[in-house]
Amino acid sequence: MTSSTAQIGVTGLAVMGSNLARNFARNGFTVAVHNRTTAKTTALVEEFGHEGSFVAAGTAKEFVDALERPRRLIIMVKAGEPTDTVIREFAPLLEPGDVIIDGGNAHFEDTRRREKELREQGLHFVGVGISGGEEGALLGPSIMPGGSEESYASLGPLLEKISAKAADGTPCTSHVGPDGAGHFVKMVHNGIEYADMQLIAEAYHLLREVAGYSPAKIAETFRAWNKGRLDSYLIEITAEVLAHTDTATGRPFVDVVADAAEQKGTGRWTVQIALDLGVPVSGIAEAVFARAVSGHGELRTAARGLAGPKAEPLSAEAADAFAAQVEQALYASKIVSYTQGFHQIQAGSEEYGWGVDPGAVASLWRGGCIIRAAFLDRIRAAYDARPELPSLLADAGFAEEIGAAQHDWREVLVAAVRQGIPMPAFAASLAYYDALRSERLPAALTQGQRDFFGAHTYRRTDREGSYHTLWSGDRSEVRTD
Repeated sequence: MTSSTAQIGVTGLAVMGSNLARNFARNGFTVAVHNRTTAKTTALVEEFGHEGSFVAAGTAKEFVDALERPRRLIIMVKAGEPTDTVIREFAPLLEPGDVIIDGGNAHFEDTRRREKELREQGLHFVGVGISGGEEGALLGPSIMPGGSEESYASLGPLLEKISAKAADGTPCTSHVGPDGAGHFVKMVHNGIEYADMQLIAEAYHLLREVAGYSPAKIAETFRAWNKGRLDSYLIEITAEVLAHTDTATGRPFVDVVADAAEQKGTGRWTVQIALDLGVPVSGIAEAVFARAVSGHGELRTAARGLAGPKAEPLSAEAADAFAAQVEQALYASKIVSYTQGFHQIQAGSEEYGWGVDPGAVASLWRGGCIIRAAFLDRIRAAYDARPELPSLLADAGFAEEIGAAQHDWREVLVAAVRQGIPMPAFAASLAYYDALRSERLPAALTQGQRDFFGAHTYRRTDREGSYHTLWSGDRSEVRTD
């Protein structure tokens, strides 16, 4: 009989699961490991057994028997039905108080359903968002756990040990909130990631087509930017990608990669849920749609002969001045993407009663995750100072910076339009900024149209109540509430 010596168990030993198990072992925990095919379990222990203490389990029962009580087991399999299948296999073997953790990219509504079902059986279910990719899983990811406070009391110390650490030593994990809160926050994290990547790609496109920079020159530019306020993981790796030369052809690597971006779905979820919540995430949405456009080769081929302006590269002096404007536009647009993401987190928290602390979320994103960036310290400070801050654009510091950047932001978009260079995320971000700062929006006309064709009513600026105009009659106005 397998002795109950393991503090944590990992089932599902693909790369992410294997690296997470190794991370636990490297940090002094005894780890039970299990996989549907036992060959993977054996291979993991044989190759990495020297890194720490592992207990190899051939069956589900052996796996459960190896775990100390309360048992803590992490599922690292594909989202959807595969996760449900594993839960159905293990839940009957567990006892009240045990904790099942889903470390995959599950939809938060699935997590809410599973948490409720297992809670009724006396079990804890924790949906955990994990960001950092394969390297982060091994060396320290950003970890976003949901579930009950009781489950975090049991699981939290382990997660805090293996997580990334911010510059001040703070673990990049904390209890996000009940049931699906952890996976919801991870979903929004990925939506911001989509926007961030698209904005960086658009900055590259501008520097390439308008400034006339080579990929190597753009890599130098991004390295310089990474020493300032744009300091972030994505800016850092962008410089590495752009500096890389393809070994087979000797050409810049970026020029031999097909320009069709793929996606796994979390970006789409972010936009879909934002629509359900009525939250404007236009910059994130345009990033998702930009990937979709890139992948529709047949549409792009059919449209290739359409008329458009010819790009005219700038002089060297003008190009450097333009690059400085692009930096302003990129920074301002990044502020907008984080603004939209945090607004969605606040709206989701209110809708589901989670009590998510946006400042704490900013804190746990400061290390390990894909969107880690220096200015997350300032975002955390903004929410710590004003927990009910309605928007990052309402923070004095960010408002001042984006106000200072807005002239260059506009000039960059003017240059892009004149030269026929698509800038969907830059443009959507600026439109969002302008919409929020506008005293009046054309929505007044939209509501008038809705009342005309559908009697949907409207509100007035000069008095309370809902009204409808009798458009097909004498056009008098009646109060409807």
